[in-house]
Amino acid sequence: MDQSNLCPRFLNGMDLISKRWTGLIIYQLLTGPQRFCAVQSALPISGRLLSERFKELELEGIVARHVYPEIPVRIEYSLTEKGRALEPIIREIQIWSQNWIEPAQ
Repeated sequence: MDQSNLCPRFLNGMDLISKRWTGLIIYQLLTGPQRFCAVQSALPISGRLLSERFKELELEGIVARHVYPEIPVRIEYSLTEKGRALEPIIREIQIWSQNWIEPAQ
């Protein structure tokens, strides 16, 4: 496909969301703020890769990292306004998948 006809913003958005595990991380955070270990236990992803994805999403302004000065330190991740704006898209993919995709066996 000729990429010159694609909108650069759309292309960048698809590149971001289509990275492995990114969509599922966003989906997981739709329920509210979560600690790293909660997201990791919900997804079959390594800690290193989850950390990498969180950093990328944080740089894009999709995820916020909140550090609570407690002992031990508590860190939670949540969606920003920009991240929450993805909810209708994620929910539509969820509906489409339920209607058209067969479960893995």
